Amino acid sequence: MKTVVGTANNTKSVLTFADFKEITKSRLALSVVFSSLAGYLLGAYEVNPLSLLLLAFGGYCMVGASNAFNQVIEKDLDALMNRTRNRPIPAGRMSSNKAMTLAIIMTILGVVSLYILNPKTAMFGAISIFLYTSVYTPLKTKTPLSVFVGAIPGAIPFMLGWVAATNNFGIEPGTLFMIQFFWQFPHFWALAWMLDEDYQKGGFKMLPTGKKDKGTAIQIIMYTIWMIIISVIPAFGITGRLHLSIPAAVIILIMGLVMLFFGFRLFEKRDNKSARKLMLISVSYITLMQLVYVIDKFL
Repeated sequence: MKTVVGTANNTKSVLTFADFKEITKSRLALSVVFSSLAGYLLGAYEVNPLSLLLLAFGGYCMVGASNAFNQVIEKDLDALMNRTRNRPIPAGRMSSNKAMTLAIIMTILGVVSLYILNPKTAMFGAISIFLYTSVYTPLKTKTPLSVFVGAIPGAIPFMLGWVAATNNFGIEPGTLFMIQFFWQFPHFWALAWMLDEDYQKGGFKMLPTGKKDKGTAIQIIMYTIWMIIISVIPAFGITGRLHLSIPAAVIILIMGLVMLFFGFRLFEKRDNKSARKLMLISVSYITLMQLVYVIDKFL
Protein backbone atom coordinates (compact mmCIF):
# COMPACT_ATOMS: atom_id res chain seq x y z
CA MET A 1 0.00 0.00 0.00
CA LYS A 2 2.83 2.38 0.92
CA THR A 3 4.53 1.57 -2.37
CA VAL A 4 1.39 2.44 -4.33
CA VAL A 5 0.97 5.73 -2.45
CA GLY A 6 4.63 6.55 -2.94
CA THR A 7 4.40 5.84 -6.65
CA ALA A 8 1.32 8.05 -6.92
CA ASN A 9 3.06 10.89 -5.10
CA ASN A 10 6.12 10.54 -7.33
CA THR A 11 3.92 10.65 -10.43
CA LYS A 12 2.18 13.75 -9.14
CA SER A 13 5.54 15.42 -8.53
CA VAL A 14 6.71 14.58 -12.03
CA LEU A 15 3.53 15.97 -13.56
CA THR A 16 3.79 19.12 -11.44
CA PHE A 17 7.37 19.67 -12.63
CA ALA A 18 6.28 18.96 -16.20
CA ASP A 19 3.55 21.58 -15.89
CA PHE A 20 6.03 24.07 -14.47
CA LYS A 21 8.26 23.52 -17.49
CA GLU A 22 5.26 23.92 -19.79
CA ILE A 23 3.86 27.06 -18.16
CA THR A 24 7.30 28.71 -18.20
CA LYS A 25 8.25 27.30 -21.64
CA SER A 26 11.48 25.92 -20.22
CA ARG A 27 13.27 25.30 -23.53
CA LEU A 28 12.61 28.86 -24.66
CA ALA A 29 13.58 30.20 -21.24
CA LEU A 30 16.85 28.27 -21.24
CA SER A 31 17.72 29.57 -24.70
CA VAL A 32 17.12 33.09 -23.41
CA VAL A 33 19.36 32.40 -20.41
CA PHE A 34 22.05 31.17 -22.81
CA SER A 35 21.82 34.43 -24.79
CA SER A 36 22.05 36.48 -21.60
CA LEU A 37 25.11 34.59 -20.38
CA ALA A 38 26.77 35.02 -23.77
CA GLY A 39 26.15 38.76 -23.58
CA TYR A 40 27.58 38.84 -20.05
CA LEU A 41 30.76 37.04 -21.10
CA LEU A 42 31.22 39.49 -23.97
CA GLY A 43 30.87 42.51 -21.71
CA ALA A 44 32.61 41.34 -18.55
CA TYR A 45 36.13 42.48 -17.69
CA GLU A 46 36.23 39.70 -15.10
CA VAL A 47 33.77 36.82 -14.87
CA ASN A 48 31.96 36.68 -11.53
CA PRO A 49 30.30 33.28 -10.90
CA LEU A 50 27.73 34.81 -8.53
CA SER A 51 26.74 37.35 -11.18
CA LEU A 52 26.34 34.57 -13.73
CA LEU A 53 24.10 32.67 -11.31
CA LEU A 54 21.96 35.74 -10.57
CA LEU A 55 21.66 36.51 -14.27
CA ALA A 56 20.68 32.94 -15.13
CA PHE A 57 18.14 32.71 -12.31
CA GLY A 58 16.72 36.17 -12.89
CA GLY A 59 16.58 35.66 -16.65
CA TYR A 60 14.71 32.38 -16.32
CA CYS A 61 12.25 33.94 -13.89
CA MET A 62 11.56 36.89 -16.19
CA VAL A 63 10.96 34.70 -19.25
CA GLY A 64 8.99 32.17 -17.23
CA ALA A 65 6.80 34.92 -15.78
CA SER A 66 6.14 36.38 -19.23
CA ASN A 67 5.08 33.00 -20.57
CA ALA A 68 2.89 32.27 -17.55
CA PHE A 69 1.12 35.64 -17.85
CA ASN A 70 0.69 34.98 -21.57
CA GLN A 71 -0.91 31.59 -20.99
CA VAL A 72 -3.32 33.02 -18.42
CA ILE A 73 -4.41 35.73 -20.85
CA GLU A 74 -4.71 33.36 -23.82
CA LYS A 75 -6.13 30.31 -22.03
CA ASP A 76 -9.38 30.33 -24.05
CA LEU A 77 -7.55 30.75 -27.35
CA ASP A 78 -5.00 28.08 -26.41
CA ALA A 79 -7.87 25.63 -26.00
CA LEU A 80 -8.73 26.09 -29.69
CA MET A 81 -5.32 25.21 -31.12
CA ASN A 82 -3.79 21.76 -31.44
CA ARG A 83 -0.32 22.79 -30.32
CA THR A 84 -1.52 24.56 -27.16
CA ARG A 85 -4.68 22.78 -26.01
CA ASN A 86 -2.66 20.46 -23.74
CA ARG A 87 -1.03 23.32 -21.87
CA PRO A 88 -1.66 23.20 -18.10
CA ILE A 89 -4.48 25.79 -17.97
CA PRO A 90 -6.66 24.79 -20.96
CA ALA A 91 -6.11 21.12 -20.10
CA GLY A 92 -7.39 21.76 -16.57
CA ARG A 93 -4.22 20.69 -14.75
CA MET A 94 -3.56 24.20 -13.40
CA SER A 95 -5.97 26.99 -12.46
CA SER A 96 -5.57 30.51 -13.80
CA ASN A 97 -5.15 31.78 -10.23
CA LYS A 98 -2.32 29.36 -9.57
CA ALA A 99 -0.59 30.31 -12.82
CA MET A 100 -1.05 34.02 -12.07
CA THR A 101 0.42 33.56 -8.60
CA LEU A 102 3.39 31.72 -10.05
CA ALA A 103 3.90 34.48 -12.63
CA ILE A 104 3.83 37.22 -9.98
CA ILE A 105 6.27 35.37 -7.72
CA MET A 106 8.66 34.78 -10.62
CA THR A 107 8.41 38.44 -11.65
CA ILE A 108 9.39 39.56 -8.14
CA LEU A 109 12.20 37.03 -7.87
CA GLY A 110 13.46 37.93 -11.34
CA VAL A 111 13.44 41.69 -10.79
CA VAL A 112 15.14 41.36 -7.39
CA SER A 113 17.83 39.03 -8.78
CA LEU A 114 18.58 41.34 -11.67
CA TYR A 115 18.47 44.42 -9.42
CA ILE A 116 21.21 42.89 -7.27
CA LEU A 117 23.35 42.92 -10.41
CA ASN A 118 22.44 46.54 -11.16
CA PRO A 119 19.28 48.66 -11.57
CA LYS A 120 19.61 48.98 -15.36
CA THR A 121 19.47 45.21 -15.79
CA ALA A 122 16.34 45.01 -13.63
CA MET A 123 14.76 47.85 -15.60
CA PHE A 124 15.30 46.15 -18.97
CA GLY A 125 14.02 42.88 -17.55
CA ALA A 126 10.86 44.59 -16.30
CA ILE A 127 10.37 46.34 -19.64
CA SER A 128 10.64 42.96 -21.35
CA ILE A 129 7.84 41.48 -19.23
CA PHE A 130 5.62 44.54 -19.72
CA LEU A 131 6.00 44.64 -23.51
CA TYR A 132 5.52 40.90 -23.94
CA THR A 133 2.50 40.66 -21.67
CA SER A 134 0.74 43.99 -22.05
CA VAL A 135 1.48 44.95 -25.65
CA TYR A 136 2.60 41.95 -27.74
CA THR A 137 0.06 39.46 -26.36
CA PRO A 138 -3.08 41.59 -26.96
CA LEU A 139 -1.87 42.61 -30.42
CA LYS A 140 -1.46 39.03 -31.68
CA THR A 141 -5.15 38.74 -32.60
CA LYS A 142 -5.31 42.23 -34.09
CA THR A 143 -2.36 42.83 -36.39
CA PRO A 144 0.76 41.14 -37.80
CA LEU A 145 2.66 44.15 -36.43
CA SER A 146 2.54 42.35 -33.10
CA VAL A 147 5.63 40.45 -34.26
CA PHE A 148 7.59 43.72 -34.42
CA VAL A 149 6.54 44.55 -30.86
CA GLY A 150 7.34 41.03 -29.67
CA ALA A 151 10.77 41.23 -31.25
CA ILE A 152 11.74 43.95 -28.75
CA PRO A 153 11.50 41.86 -25.56
CA GLY A 154 12.79 38.93 -27.58
CA ALA A 155 15.96 40.86 -28.45
CA ILE A 156 16.67 42.10 -24.93
CA PRO A 157 18.41 38.98 -23.47
CA PHE A 158 21.64 39.17 -25.52
CA MET A 159 21.87 42.86 -24.68
CA LEU A 160 20.84 42.27 -21.06
CA GLY A 161 23.93 40.18 -20.37
CA TRP A 162 26.24 43.01 -21.42
CA VAL A 163 24.34 45.51 -19.26
CA ALA A 164 24.48 43.07 -16.33
CA ALA A 165 28.26 42.86 -16.67
CA THR A 166 28.96 46.56 -17.20
CA ASN A 167 26.00 48.52 -15.79
CA ASN A 168 26.16 50.47 -19.02
CA PHE A 169 24.03 50.75 -22.15
CA GLY A 170 25.85 51.94 -25.26
CA ILE A 171 26.67 50.92 -28.79
CA GLU A 172 27.90 47.47 -27.72
CA PRO A 173 24.68 46.18 -26.13
CA GLY A 174 22.74 48.12 -28.75
CA THR A 175 24.49 46.10 -31.46
CA LEU A 176 23.76 42.84 -29.64
CA PHE A 177 20.13 43.91 -29.39
CA MET A 178 19.90 44.62 -33.12
CA ILE A 179 21.45 41.27 -34.08
CA GLN A 180 18.86 39.32 -32.11
CA PHE A 181 16.08 41.72 -33.10
CA PHE A 182 16.50 41.12 -36.84
CA TRP A 183 17.13 37.39 -36.34
CA GLN A 184 13.72 36.93 -34.80
CA PHE A 185 11.78 37.80 -37.95
CA PRO A 186 13.00 34.98 -40.21
CA HIS A 187 12.98 32.61 -37.23
CA PHE A 188 9.47 33.41 -36.06
CA TRP A 189 7.91 33.80 -39.50
CA ALA A 190 9.28 30.39 -40.50
CA LEU A 191 7.63 28.97 -37.37
CA ALA A 192 4.42 30.89 -38.03
CA TRP A 193 4.42 29.59 -41.62
CA MET A 194 4.40 26.01 -40.32
CA LEU A 195 1.70 26.75 -37.73
CA ASP A 196 -0.41 29.18 -39.75
CA GLU A 197 -3.51 26.96 -39.93
CA ASP A 198 -3.38 26.33 -36.19
CA TYR A 199 -2.79 30.03 -35.45
CA GLN A 200 -5.87 30.88 -37.48
CA LYS A 201 -8.00 28.72 -35.17
CA GLY A 202 -7.01 31.02 -32.32
CA GLY A 203 -7.44 34.15 -34.43
CA PHE A 204 -3.74 35.02 -34.38
CA LYS A 205 -2.37 37.16 -37.20
CA MET A 206 1.33 36.30 -37.28
CA LEU A 207 2.52 36.33 -40.92
CA PRO A 208 3.42 39.79 -42.30
CA THR A 209 1.11 39.52 -45.32
CA GLY A 210 -1.40 37.28 -43.55
CA LYS A 211 -0.62 34.51 -46.04
CA LYS A 212 2.01 31.89 -46.83
CA ASP A 213 2.98 33.68 -50.02
CA LYS A 214 5.92 35.25 -51.83
CA GLY A 215 5.44 38.51 -49.92
CA THR A 216 6.08 36.80 -46.60
CA ALA A 217 9.06 34.90 -48.06
CA ILE A 218 10.56 38.13 -49.42
CA GLN A 219 10.32 39.78 -46.01
CA ILE A 220 12.01 36.75 -44.45
CA ILE A 221 14.86 37.14 -46.95
CA MET A 222 15.20 40.88 -46.35
CA TYR A 223 15.36 40.57 -42.56
CA THR A 224 17.88 37.74 -42.88
CA ILE A 225 20.11 40.02 -44.97
CA TRP A 226 19.90 42.76 -42.31
CA MET A 227 20.70 40.18 -39.64
CA ILE A 228 23.83 39.09 -41.53
CA ILE A 229 25.03 42.66 -42.03
CA ILE A 230 24.63 43.62 -38.38
CA SER A 231 26.18 40.35 -37.17
CA VAL A 232 29.50 41.14 -38.89
CA ILE A 233 29.59 44.91 -38.27
CA PRO A 234 31.77 44.54 -35.13
CA ALA A 235 34.58 43.31 -37.39
CA PHE A 236 34.90 46.87 -38.75
CA GLY A 237 35.90 48.36 -35.38
CA ILE A 238 32.96 50.75 -35.04
CA THR A 239 31.13 49.12 -32.12
CA GLY A 240 33.23 50.17 -29.15
CA ARG A 241 34.50 47.28 -27.02
CA LEU A 242 32.48 44.77 -29.00
CA HIS A 243 35.07 43.36 -31.38
CA LEU A 244 35.03 40.53 -33.91
CA SER A 245 38.10 39.17 -35.67
CA ILE A 246 38.11 38.72 -39.43
CA PRO A 247 38.16 34.88 -39.23
CA ALA A 248 35.22 34.93 -36.79
CA ALA A 249 33.34 37.36 -39.03
CA VAL A 250 33.89 35.06 -42.02
CA ILE A 251 32.49 32.11 -40.06
CA ILE A 252 29.42 34.10 -39.04
CA LEU A 253 28.99 35.37 -42.60
CA ILE A 254 29.04 31.81 -43.95
CA MET A 255 26.49 30.70 -41.34
CA GLY A 256 24.30 33.64 -42.25
CA LEU A 257 24.53 32.84 -45.96
CA VAL A 258 23.45 29.26 -45.21
CA MET A 259 20.40 30.62 -43.42
CA LEU A 260 19.76 32.99 -46.34
CA PHE A 261 19.93 30.03 -48.73
CA PHE A 262 17.11 28.33 -46.84
CA GLY A 263 15.18 31.59 -46.96
CA PHE A 264 15.43 31.50 -50.76
CA ARG A 265 14.38 27.86 -50.72
CA LEU A 266 11.23 28.86 -48.87
CA PHE A 267 10.62 31.61 -51.43
CA GLU A 268 10.99 29.04 -54.21
CA LYS A 269 8.91 26.19 -52.74
CA ARG A 270 6.63 27.94 -50.25
CA ASP A 271 5.89 24.75 -48.29
CA ASN A 272 5.96 23.74 -44.63
CA LYS A 273 8.98 21.48 -45.11
CA SER A 274 11.10 24.40 -46.31
CA ALA A 275 9.80 26.58 -43.47
CA ARG A 276 10.74 23.92 -40.93
CA LYS A 277 14.28 23.66 -42.31
CA LEU A 278 14.67 27.44 -42.12
CA MET A 279 13.36 27.49 -38.56
CA LEU A 280 15.81 24.80 -37.45
CA ILE A 281 18.71 26.49 -39.23
CA SER A 282 17.82 29.78 -37.55
CA VAL A 283 18.01 28.16 -34.10
CA SER A 284 21.43 26.76 -34.96
CA TYR A 285 22.54 30.15 -36.29
CA ILE A 286 21.74 32.20 -33.18
CA THR A 287 23.37 29.67 -30.87
CA LEU A 288 26.52 29.18 -32.94
CA MET A 289 26.83 32.89 -33.66
CA GLN A 290 26.83 33.70 -29.95
CA LEU A 291 29.36 30.95 -29.30
CA VAL A 292 31.64 32.32 -32.04
CA TYR A 293 31.44 35.81 -30.50
CA VAL A 294 32.34 34.51 -27.04
CA ILE A 295 35.12 32.17 -28.20
CA ASP A 296 36.56 34.91 -30.41
CA LYS A 297 36.79 37.26 -27.43
CA PHE A 298 38.71 34.81 -25.26
CA LEU A 299 41.07 33.46 -27.94
